[in-house]
Amino acid sequence: MLPFLRWSLANHECFALQHADSSNFYITEKNRNEIKNGTILRLTTSPAQNAQQLHERIQSSSMDAKLEALKDLASLSRDVTFAQEFINLDGICLLTQMVESGTERYQKLQKIMKPCFGDMLSFTLTAFVELMDHGIVSWDTFSVAFIKKIASFVNKSAMDISILQRSLAILESMVLNSHDLYQKVAQEITIGQLIPHLQGTDQEIQTYTIAVINALFLKAPDERRQEMANILAQKQLRSIILTHVIRAQRAINNEMAHQLYVLQVLTFNLLEDRMMTKMDPQDQAQRDIIFELRRIAFDAESEPNNSSGSMEKRKSMYTRDYKKLGFINHVNPAMDFTQTPPGMLALDNMLYFAKHHQDAYIRIVLENSSREDKHECPFGRSSIELTKMLCEILKVGELPSETCNDFHPMFFTHDRSFEEFFCICIQLLNKTWKEMRATSEDFNKVMQVVKEQVMRALTTKPSSLDQFKSKLQNLSYTEILKIRQSERMNQEDFQSRPILELKEKIQPEILELIKQQRLNRLVEGTCFRKLNCRRRQDKFWYCRLSPNHKVLHYGDLEESPQGEVPHDSLQDKLPVADIKAVVTGKDCPHMKEKGALKQNKEVLELAFSILYDSNCQLNFIAPDKHEYCIWTDGLNALLGKDMMSELTRNDLDTLLSMEIKLRLLDLENIQIPDAPPPIPKEPSNYDFVYDCN
Repeated sequence: MLPFLRWSLANHECFALQHADSSNFYITEKNRNEIKNGTILRLTTSPAQNAQQLHERIQSSSMDAKLEALKDLASLSRDVTFAQEFINLDGICLLTQMVESGTERYQKLQKIMKPCFGDMLSFTLTAFVELMDHGIVSWDTFSVAFIKKIASFVNKSAMDISILQRSLAILESMVLNSHDLYQKVAQEITIGQLIPHLQGTDQEIQTYTIAVINALFLKAPDERRQEMANILAQKQLRSIILTHVIRAQRAINNEMAHQLYVLQVLTFNLLEDRMMTKMDPQDQAQRDIIFELRRIAFDAESEPNNSSGSMEKRKSMYTRDYKKLGFINHVNPAMDFTQTPPGMLALDNMLYFAKHHQDAYIRIVLENSSREDKHECPFGRSSIELTKMLCEILKVGELPSETCNDFHPMFFTHDRSFEEFFCICIQLLNKTWKEMRATSEDFNKVMQVVKEQVMRALTTKPSSLDQFKSKLQNLSYTEILKIRQSERMNQEDFQSRPILELKEKIQPEILELIKQQRLNRLVEGTCFRKLNCRRRQDKFWYCRLSPNHKVLHYGDLEESPQGEVPHDSLQDKLPVADIKAVVTGKDCPHMKEKGALKQNKEVLELAFSILYDSNCQLNFIAPDKHEYCIWTDGLNALLGKDMMSELTRNDLDTLLSMEIKLRLLDLENIQIPDAPPPIPKEPSNYDFVYDCN
């Protein structure tokens, strides 16, 4: 029973308990068990009563009273209990009407009361955003007039920062949550009107602006995306982002990094159509591209329509030249581009390289055509496989991750960044081929080395394509061999029988060590983030294992913790004995629910759930793959199951190798036989006499 029922208050339904901290959240039957020890509560008017009063106050004729009411509404709307009551009074409709008509109503007062007017509109939009974030009301219910009004705030050159920020957030949510609203917003907002907001100095405004562009890009029909990309290129969006965001004299925060990553992914996904398009061997326009590659490489005087020479001679000459170009099918190279991926994208890359880096292209083709057959690097085959590999590295065609911040600044330094990326890598491939003295049988080995070179260079996050090229210069085949040798020495796999027996003997001891490390990490705990439709409003929760390994403690946090989280701040408990199972990926209940997250491969790989009691679960999305492995290993260890993660395998290999090397230090340069030495025969007698003098 709630306390005020025992206090015999009249009209007790008009009262409620509320957190006395800055959250001001109401206590309900649903959340009363979440109250932490020592939490200060206050007795206040009920959510329904408060909602009714605010509903009336925001319609006051007094500007000061109205402003104060809207300020309170913006604060209280974060609480879902209050939000539900206010929405039941048709509060959302009232706010939209105030936005649509209120601005004209107070237009005359702007000159003399501009700060008051700006604050009033800011609080109105803040309350609207908070109320809509609860997902109670559908976005499809809003009028064109409201959309136009919100768009007008974005389109104005001089607008209060807080109003602009909330207007951009509303437009982003409209686009992401409703197809109909996407079309209406797209009619009201142009890229040209958004660009000026990127040229300012406020990173939060820049972040919201890129978020709106990403939302419009993501929801655009397939046929509209390329058109939109052309507009972005015309407006020089890339160079503006490079100058005012990436190279600005300030650190890029996580949300900005995420939005840049999303824009990078959506831009590269424009290549998917060409990547999945097979070449039509009968299409003359496509065949002409292959003719052009041949013409540039060999500067042929006789063109296909030249009447000089017999048809047979021309066919023979073309076949010879196509072989020099490195195509698999010398007679009809169009057949090389019928596999998807990479489809026509490979041919596009080859033509771009031939036209924009003509000297390098001719050098590579002629250089290889003059080598012995067994040592020539096939340009055509290499280009096709390289294009496919680069698409895999950049995950062309995959949806952006909800959690990834992995953008590469160098891709924002050129309008044709993927093509330039290819041009650098095809020259690297030719260089590596020569360094390896490779033959056609070594083709796959060369591709593996090139992939390793590219991946290692990308991990350094070069700021420009020239810097990327420089990184690759330092990653020659010789350097890759040194790195591999070093890694092999650190993870040497001894295969002799005595070593294998030694491994088998000490492996349980190493596994126990890994298990204790995992459990210790669970005792330290981890901060997990709750994902919602609007990623910027991050909510956090923390989970840790008790020191005696018997209970999991967890609870919500206001913000990401900077230090150790006190035990008494985590009020929820789950006894380890009640855990029935740990499930991962698609088997998790929160991954089976409808929503964008279940379509995302990276989020699926970080998801796990604890199942307990009857149909109860505790759902997790790990911050990264390392924490995912730590927690799934630790939970399996608590349940007496094997630790099966990739991290455990790597740790086991590393620790086993180190332990064996330590034990074999005294046997350095001594050959260990595969079989133990034979036991000598017994002596004929045991009448041994030792003279100790």
